[in-house]
Amino acid sequence: MSSRPAPILEVRDLVKHFPIKGGRIHAVNGVSFRQARGETIGIVGESGCGKSTLARTVLRLIEPTSGHIVFDGEDLLQLLPRTLRARRRDMQIVFKDPYASLDPRVRIGSSIEEPLVIHGYGSRARRAKRVAELLDLVGLGAEAASRYAHEFSGGQRQRIGIARAIAAGPKLLIADEPVSALDVSIQSQILNLLVELRDRLALSLLFISHDLAVIRYISERVAVMYLGQLVEVGDAATVYEQPAHPYTQALLSAIPQPDPERRRQRIVLPGDVPSPEHPPGGCPFHPRCPQAMDRCRTEVPAERNLGTATRPHLVRCHLY
Repeated sequence: MSSRPAPILEVRDLVKHFPIKGGRIHAVNGVSFRQARGETIGIVGESGCGKSTLARTVLRLIEPTSGHIVFDGEDLLQLLPRTLRARRRDMQIVFKDPYASLDPRVRIGSSIEEPLVIHGYGSRARRAKRVAELLDLVGLGAEAASRYAHEFSGGQRQRIGIARAIAAGPKLLIADEPVSALDVSIQSQILNLLVELRDRLALSLLFISHDLAVIRYISERVAVMYLGQLVEVGDAATVYEQPAHPYTQALLSAIPQPDPERRRQRIVLPGDVPSPEHPPGGCPFHPRCPQAMDRCRTEVPAERNLGTATRPHLVRCHLY
């Protein structure tokens, strides 16, 4: 019997707390998931639920409080700074704001070349050729190398950010809400570019967004995050067609329907998301859950598999 292939990324019990005066912010609370090689996982949730903190912690751009991050067989938390720096060529990120992530004083060609310089990619002539190839790959053309960030539109700047992220040939690409700051008409172009590059370069993609329609389009599996925890994880089709957690059901009910003949009953959640400084006991969703029971207030729900061993559908809810 063949063994299950090793994942490109395995996160176990990851915790990130930010100390503040008089307490701490519980940004990420015990997150665990596995990502297969070549797989696209979409992480979705309301603003402030910890998605971006999770992304940066996985890459060790933010140091975790505790847990394990195993990338391509190595625990990143055990690596020395020099080893980690070399490993970074295999895991890159595309940031949300395509302008803030680019230095306005530096020409685009130099910005894309920077990771190649850091990782010792050949001579200057070879790097210049690589930059031209990358600009062509993202649909801008080699002549863009001599221009500055302010000369490009938001969508074009995000293409530059993607070119820089893939410059060193990563295995894992994390896209942190890469289209949320763009016009709707441009979003589909960037999403199609990411899909094309994922397939062409054999990338594993961790895609973060609060837009459920975008997540469904690009993802094979979906992880729903609430107040620093993953409350439901499963195949995209299963999560969208048979949502198990009440929070997932509420999120999906808010998606606009393009067909006026098809009406979906909207689930309106009471109150606001609790403060991550003082998260509620028991199930973190219970103060807003329309199906909350007494045990939800005191008992943390265990993770249960509603699917199969080969196609798991994991949910943290006392209803199951």
